[in-house]
Amino acid sequence: MNAFQIYLVCFGVGFLFTIVGALMADVFGGHDSHVDIGSGGHAEGGFGSHEMPGFSPLSPTTVATFVTAFGGLGMIFTQIAATQSPWLSAPLSAIGGFGIAAGVVKVFQSIFKRTQSSSESHVSTLAGSAATVITPIPENGVGEIAYVQSGTRYSAPAREEHGVPIPNGHTVKITRVVGTQFYVTSV
Repeated sequence: MNAFQIYLVCFGVGFLFTIVGALMADVFGGHDSHVDIGSGGHAEGGFGSHEMPGFSPLSPTTVATFVTAFGGLGMIFTQIAATQSPWLSAPLSAIGGFGIAAGVVKVFQSIFKRTQSSSESHVSTLAGSAATVITPIPENGVGEIAYVQSGTRYSAPAREEHGVPIPNGHTVKITRVVGTQFYVTSV
């Protein structure tokens, strides 16, 4: 097997993996995400162990991009007289593959950052907003409220500002947010 054939196999495998991955994402629903509404009123997407959902540099898409780019660039370099040698074409193809894969990671991270940041509830803007008690707030205790912000319904733990009990279904006004704890008063 010569160098061109090895690059052709890499290109084919990477391209095939990309096509099959795209089709299977459609069949199986793609990346699963969850919304955890019981987290102090913040919507959270589950993609990683860090604070912001994102796109991993070691994701299957990134690996497929590298393999495809490595193979494609290798085929190109073997056709150029100055870079025909595998000792030149392989390192150049690897550098190019890493560069293209890094570009794909940056593009997807940028997309995820923009889409995720717009879906999070910004609790600092909630003071004065109306909410509904969905779990009764006992005297000097914690219940739960539901509120709508930017068209999305959230729930959060809540205390009555002065320790007064509030029954289920009662409309309240959010007075302040301390950490994940909402303070409310009756309307």
